Amino acid sequence: MLSITIVAATRLDKDSFYAQSALGRTLAQTYANYPIKSKIYFSNARPLPACYNDAIAGAANPEETLVFVHDDVFIVDFFWIDKLNWGFQNFDVLGLAGNTHRVPRQPGWAFIDDKMTWDTPENLSGVVGHGQQFPCQLSIYGQLGKPCKLLDGVLIAAKKTTLDASAIRFDEQFAFHFYDLDFCRQAEVKNLRMGTVPLGVIHQSGGNFGSPQWKASYEKYLKKWNE
Repeated sequence: MLSITIVAATRLDKDSFYAQSALGRTLAQTYANYPIKSKIYFSNARPLPACYNDAIAGAANPEETLVFVHDDVFIVDFFWIDKLNWGFQNFDVLGLAGNTHRVPRQPGWAFIDDKMTWDTPENLSGVVGHGQQFPCQLSIYGQLGKPCKLLDGVLIAAKKTTLDASAIRFDEQFAFHFYDLDFCRQAEVKNLRMGTVPLGVIHQSGGNFGSPQWKASYEKYLKKWNE
């Protein structure tokens, strides 16, 4: 059995998180009796990667599975722990949606240029629900279980021992946008296997592409990776 810690950061205080947010309600209600732990950064104003790195450093068990997930995500899969276990038999880093290849100046895991042109379906992998609650809109990106070079940061899972052995951390210069792409680029350099798993979630947000914060992070990302 995996030892699992859910890691998330939220602007909400503790009571509001568990009463109002999708992830908080998931943890407090549906999975209250599951053998999982949580590390939630309440009333958070720090960059998301700073919270994630703190959780990695604070995990006492070197075999701990850390599931980094946004607070606006419902986990709606009774067998998601089994699916993580299956995923780690094939990959070192797990996600819900991703791309099997990467191109220069790529602005998102699913896009190939800054006009937000979608990549072709054969390069995409994963399934994610979108909406405020069930029933939801289902986004089927492509065949699940495929090796990927980029993963969507809505949920990324990895074991502490893998992150420590590869000396990989989330880059804190990316407050929110592009931390996931940068993390995957680091993982690729260290020859870690990345891939998608069939884990049912509903994500309440569709992203915030093109905002001033997004554009600033994009420039930082391009500069870091010489693109």
